Amino acid sequence: MEWILSLFLLLYGATGTGGEETANLGKMITQQRAQHAATVKTNDDGTVIDAGLQPGQSKNGKAEPAEYVKKDPQPDAPKVKGIYVTAHSAGGSRLETLLELVRTTGLNSMVIDLKDDYGYITYPTDNQELLEMGTAKKYIRDIDKLMQKLKKEEVYPIARIVVFKDTVLAREKPELSFRKSNGELWENGKGDSFVNPYRKEVWDYNIALAKEAVELGFKEIQFDYVRFPEGFENRADELKYDHTEESRVDVIAGFVKYAKEQLEPLGVRVSVDIFGYAASVPAAEGIGQDFVKISKYVDVICPMIYPSHYTTGWFDVKNPDTKPYETIKGAMLDTHKKLDPIGVHKPVIRPWIQDFTASWLGRGHYISYGKAEVEAQIKALADTGVEEYLLWNASNKYSPGVHYK
Repeated sequence: MEWILSLFLLLYGATGTGGEETANLGKMITQQRAQHAATVKTNDDGTVIDAGLQPGQSKNGKAEPAEYVKKDPQPDAPKVKGIYVTAHSAGGSRLETLLELVRTTGLNSMVIDLKDDYGYITYPTDNQELLEMGTAKKYIRDIDKLMQKLKKEEVYPIARIVVFKDTVLAREKPELSFRKSNGELWENGKGDSFVNPYRKEVWDYNIALAKEAVELGFKEIQFDYVRFPEGFENRADELKYDHTEESRVDVIAGFVKYAKEQLEPLGVRVSVDIFGYAASVPAAEGIGQDFVKISKYVDVICPMIYPSHYTTGWFDVKNPDTKPYETIKGAMLDTHKKLDPIGVHKPVIRPWIQDFTASWLGRGHYISYGKAEVEAQIKALADTGVEEYLLWNASNKYSPGVHYK
């Protein structure tokens, strides 16, 4: 599987939403299924006393009284149907093609990289608070002009900020990252580094960028790579990094809660990208992602449910990529089941769906994706009561003729 994922990263740009999030997926899923079985505790008579209940869920399956009522800072926001747009596309000639796509279809939104998968801020900024930690590029040379154009075209703008995967900051300030026993900066097999989610300076840096995005005119902040490095549980004891006794799951949920508190007064929505399979398994404690805990503190949750990312047997489908409708429907049923118990804390569900062909899966395990396959995914969402979605294609080349509804 690893060679397949490596090829995927090579072909599709190693982006957080469409690439590296699949690393070690099959192994992780198998481990977590076993862990879930082990969490069910019983009395001597066999009565279940702890079934791994989620926050807000009582033992009778009903929601507990809410700690607070979640308020949508944008109750009049449209039902978002959007596309991913790289900073290179947003700042280059491809933007006009993408605007024409939105203009002439049922699409209405763009998710634009403001801090990319390497950690670069993608536009020039003179904000010294940001420049003390980050490095700005000129991929989007005139961010104000871009925002004016999006407003004129009535495009709902979402700023994508990659949080803890930040090779740029890790190399500049290794003390904010993870170091090997010899003091050298740790990198994964692809040469990427992460910054330490235990360090509040990292939190504040990304939130400061989000606040500037709001000033620029973005209506929603979408945080990606809100996690520790994949497989972190296997190296946590070997690496040097600052940490407390707080669990990785609680640290990640703490960041999301803090970000929401900081940004909500500005009238901006907060969303988080998360593994699609997270709705179907217990918390991914190794990387610190708990689907329910994260969902509790965001306005929108964006599970990445690309059919190509599910392995054989998921949702009783032999080759999930070849059955987009069945796979998406299964993923959404699991998502509702996971989130319904948290009641008023349940966020808007807006999944990432697939508009690319996963040929790296090999003959018989994939099909070419185009109009029919994208529409099948959209239908599966509609049939499970999900009205919003985002399309992922790392090269920003989307299938023509799709009826977006």
